[in-house]
Amino acid sequence: MPQIPIITLPDEKTLREVSRPVAQVDAGVRRLWDDMLETMYRAPGIGLAAIQVGVPQRLLVIDLSKDGEEKKPLFVANPEIVWSSPAQSDYEEGCLSIPEYYEMVTRPSEIRIRYRDRQGEPMELHATGLMSTCLQHEIDHLNGVLFIDHISRLKRERVLKKFQKAQKLGKL
Repeated sequence: MPQIPIITLPDEKTLREVSRPVAQVDAGVRRLWDDMLETMYRAPGIGLAAIQVGVPQRLLVIDLSKDGEEKKPLFVANPEIVWSSPAQSDYEEGCLSIPEYYEMVTRPSEIRIRYRDRQGEPMELHATGLMSTCLQHEIDHLNGVLFIDHISRLKRERVLKKFQKAQKLGKL
């Protein structure tokens, strides 16, 4: 399976694009999911949205398994958060599109989503802990939102300038 280049800052044009719903889960979607999963594993990461590889479709993959554990990928099409808990939790987030930058983000501690699975079947998932955080992070990507949008403006501006400078110096 081919590895797909991951779009990183300072390319905000693509990363800020709102993704379109997928009409149907077909062989092309499953092939893209497989390529995204391989890309995510090699990066390495635990989640990847299609827009991060330049495809503005509402698709994402997640796998929270640790090294040495059996892989348990989750394939998600057209996710919609239908409920979120009033309770919040903090988690230090990172992103394959913002390499080597981590920051504490506060999000609802539990969510419930509706989505279509690998066979195109409608599903519902109640998520807590890291799965809840990861789903919210990846769904944000589909809506053109980056995790740095959840931190202070000053920190966000610093990280954007850091990536713009690295690009000018040819380090990206």
